Amino acid sequence: MAAGYHLATGKVPVVYMQNSGEGNIINPLASLLNDKVYAIPMIFIIGWRGEPGIHDEPQHIYQGEVTVKLMEDMDVKTFIIGKETTKDELKAAMEDFLALLKNGKQVAFIVRKGVLENSEKVVYKNDNTMTREEIIQHIVQVTGEDPIVSTTGKASRELFETRVANGQSHQYDFLTVGSMGHSSSIALGVALNKPDRKIWCIDGDGAVLMHMGSMAVIGANAPKNLVHIVINNGAHETVGGMPTVASNMDIVAIAKACGYPNAISVSSFAQLDRVLNEAKSRNELSLIEVKCSIGARADLGRTTTTAIENKENFKGFL
Repeated sequence: MAAGYHLATGKVPVVYMQNSGEGNIINPLASLLNDKVYAIPMIFIIGWRGEPGIHDEPQHIYQGEVTVKLMEDMDVKTFIIGKETTKDELKAAMEDFLALLKNGKQVAFIVRKGVLENSEKVVYKNDNTMTREEIIQHIVQVTGEDPIVSTTGKASRELFETRVANGQSHQYDFLTVGSMGHSSSIALGVALNKPDRKIWCIDGDGAVLMHMGSMAVIGANAPKNLVHIVINNGAHETVGGMPTVASNMDIVAIAKACGYPNAISVSSFAQLDRVLNEAKSRNELSLIEVKCSIGARADLGRTTTTAIENKENFKGFL
């Protein structure tokens, strides 16, 4: 979009992302924007999660270590903004950047945690009544000892706490703590190689949108033992609740167009329980969209096992 903006206006676009987004831009950065190709100038503002020396989640640690290096390796000059950075220093960096932008280069401001503040409190909500944690509790009740692959963010944290509350083992679940948008592909890989096991994927609308090509690949393979559940609250809730476009999308129609033989949307627990049991007994690929409210418990905990422990336990169980 930013490249298109430049082509249409001749102006320099600005793209804001978390540093996890760096991996997603490597291809267009190298093969579209670079001055050896189309020389499209661009300013990146990158939130620095997992900065070395600052405690963060496991999925952010290595990403944080290579945040600056990735940009430098891609020939993108960087300037780090911290709480001590003055307006004059920022202005001087921008003056330096302007010369590079005029030559079709890209530049990046790396913003340390806690530097930017916004006093306005925005509350995001929708008209759906089911909470995600209760939805996950209903899923767990039906799946029994079937393997579950869950998407990144609060969904995996709520699945973890549901197992704790039930006194169940965590070995049944692979918690995709990072790698947003890829849980359904991981579940497909498991399902194709464990055809005698019913495999469940707990996905989110934001994750589905991020890599929608996965649905086409799943539909083309049509594993009979996979159930793809998309909990749709129309928001990127884990990182603030900003709306996605999924509220206005027909995910069921998309799934059917991709080759899913069974796809349905539900908005009540009675419907959810019925379709979960139907999917469990059905020997065919299924998708269930679950309309969900926005919000989570304020005291929602984080996983107490390491990512490596989670992987080994899940592998051992499979």
